[in-house]
Amino acid sequence: MDGPIFLAGQFLLAMPGIGDPRFDKAVLAICAHDEDGALGIGLGRVMPRIRFHDLLGQLGIDPGDAPNAVIHQGGPVEPQRGFVLHSSDWGGEGTVDVAGRWRLTGTLDILKAIAAGKGPTRWVSALGYAGWSAGQLDEEMTRHGWFSVQGDEALMFDCGVDQRWDRGFASAGIDPRLLTSSFGTA
Repeated sequence: MDGPIFLAGQFLLAMPGIGDPRFDKAVLAICAHDEDGALGIGLGRVMPRIRFHDLLGQLGIDPGDAPNAVIHQGGPVEPQRGFVLHSSDWGGEGTVDVAGRWRLTGTLDILKAIAAGKGPTRWVSALGYAGWSAGQLDEEMTRHGWFSVQGDEALMFDCGVDQRWDRGFASAGIDPRLLTSSFGTA
């Protein structure tokens, strides 16, 4: 391999048979990927017993006019830590631009802004993240497991959680019904 493949601003889709049930049909928005490692936010599953208003209430924030949106299972690392992936029309403390495609914020100021009606126009929230150490994701990309597709705001903001995996593959011209969890060697 000539060097790392930088995937920030793309989506990783778990291939069938990835071997880890936590990532079955996973859709990860890769927010950072460099020589130090990678960070992705899962958008393929939602938290089963908590919604956005519940989270705001736990933090003592009046939900105001904020929609009572689902909260995504962002990943297995630090599942109590919150993140908001959002459009580029808002920025605050600790906001990170992700390859000019979207932004990531993990501080309370974005939650307060959304509740006050002054936040980004488009957003999704998540608890937890997926993380890789230096070179780990690059190595995983050489094996059967992950498929990358271009970061697409429509896939993030306009697509239902139970449709993202299929639509992600479809965006690359792949019918996911034809994928198999078994593979061989030549």
